[in-house]
Amino acid sequence: MCGRFVLKATPEEIADYLDLIGLEDFPARFNIAPTQPILVVMEGERQERGSNLPNRRAVLVRWGFLPGWVKDPKDFPLLINARSETAIGKASFRAAMRHRRVLVPATGFYEWRRPPKEEGGGKPQPYFIRPKSGGIVAFAGLMETWSSADGSEVDTGAILTTAANAAIGRIHDRMPVVIAPEDFSRWLDCKTQEPREVADLMRPVQDDFFEMIPVSDKVNKVANVGADLIEPVPESAPLAKIKPAKDEGQMSLF
Repeated sequence: MCGRFVLKATPEEIADYLDLIGLEDFPARFNIAPTQPILVVMEGERQERGSNLPNRRAVLVRWGFLPGWVKDPKDFPLLINARSETAIGKASFRAAMRHRRVLVPATGFYEWRRPPKEEGGGKPQPYFIRPKSGGIVAFAGLMETWSSADGSEVDTGAILTTAANAAIGRIHDRMPVVIAPEDFSRWLDCKTQEPREVADLMRPVQDDFFEMIPVSDKVNKVANVGADLIEPVPESAPLAKIKPAKDEGQMSLF
């Protein structure tokens, strides 16, 4: 899953990476948590013929997806993630998969390794997981606008997840879906690309894409928001190494 993430890139860097225009200034965020506002990028209206301006736009949404048919949010679970394997057919996400696919820019996310009982248990070790090459990554997301009985509206969103690749699988069995820059347009195009036509994009990223940095448990508290959250600390227990499997060229753990 993805329950906390980081966005410390500048608005200019994000605008350049995602081909945006008019992105307002905002501070770096090192501990983005559920129910907080998150930045998402969606396909906008087509520009006039002959214009070379980008038509994508960025908006802030509440991280916690609410389907339009929900009557009372208090009676509905907080959906911060959507399983990519079932989102196309699931009632909560079906409409958004067809009409409101978005990108969620990030510079990394957090995940926790919970030591198994056979290893003595112990405190979970948090990791900051970021692209090895640095820079920005775009997670696949879904957006929905929820309307209350009094007519007020709230834009909400969720991050799609998939089975972890071999590297991330050493600490957790799920990871966010990463959309490559060359696939941005296809993912965001909800007018001509039906959900089944973009299903191939909802797969684990290659094993060597991310690096995992052990960090302190200060990230556990939402109130902690400083840049020190992503500083490396000594690892509580070494992760299992990965090696090529003997068959089919896949990766396995040992």
